Amino acid sequence: MAERVEGEGSNNGERNNSSYHLQPLEIDNEDILFCVDIDPQSMVEMKGVTGLNGRPLTRLDAIKQAIVLFVNAKLTINPQHRFAFATLSNSASWLRKEFSSEVESTIAAMQELSVTTSSSQPDLTTLFQLAAHEAEKSGTQGRILRVILFYCRSTGLPQHQWPVNQRLFTLDIMYLHDKPGPDNCPQEVYDTLVDTLEHVTDYEGYIFESGQASARVLFRRVLVLLSHPQQRCIQEYINIPKSLANKAPLVQPMATEDNSRVSTQ
Repeated sequence: MAERVEGEGSNNGERNNSSYHLQPLEIDNEDILFCVDIDPQSMVEMKGVTGLNGRPLTRLDAIKQAIVLFVNAKLTINPQHRFAFATLSNSASWLRKEFSSEVESTIAAMQELSVTTSSSQPDLTTLFQLAAHEAEKSGTQGRILRVILFYCRSTGLPQHQWPVNQRLFTLDIMYLHDKPGPDNCPQEVYDTLVDTLEHVTDYEGYIFESGQASARVLFRRVLVLLSHPQQRCIQEYINIPKSLANKAPLVQPMATEDNSRVSTQ
């Protein structure tokens, strides 16, 4: 909250000077729980980036890279943030329960990620139960908990049973999906995810979607999620990352007699 302080007026009728003071706000360290959808649809190939073998990355491969990128960047901002990992099949389950600030722990967790054979309509209730339990533990340590869900299904609407008055953590969602077709309904899935986010999130939660199968789009969106929940604007006001196509061209200085000479020394 900004406080306006009036300055002393002058005798000659000039406008009073005034200044604004922004009250200091303590920003809590974050415990971030990544939950990765391991449905077979996470094996769809992405565009724009290839792996070491020259083959296109799958969604799951790209998600793994995006998470490692996120963790490295987040720890550069503040080395006190911590991370844990879960997977989503029919329901959520722990992959690595202990929150850690070690990049090596993140890399090890990503190496353990693998796709399940098949899954039915996913139930997010278990994920929210895990998050609520961890949020209470984080709160006793003066920290806040955030869940970042990577969701990859274009069929089968996610469901949950969660009280509307229990907003104990912040939820972000990255939704990777196929194009609309007779066998899938990505718009309905997206709308359901939006409703779910608004139902459970504490601070402003962000949701991004991509049906372009582009790994670069995923990486850009994930970097926006670096923003701390306590410092966020609402999502509709986000204008980053800016398109280079809209960037004004640099204006070259005009040549003059002084700056057009070439030194011979």
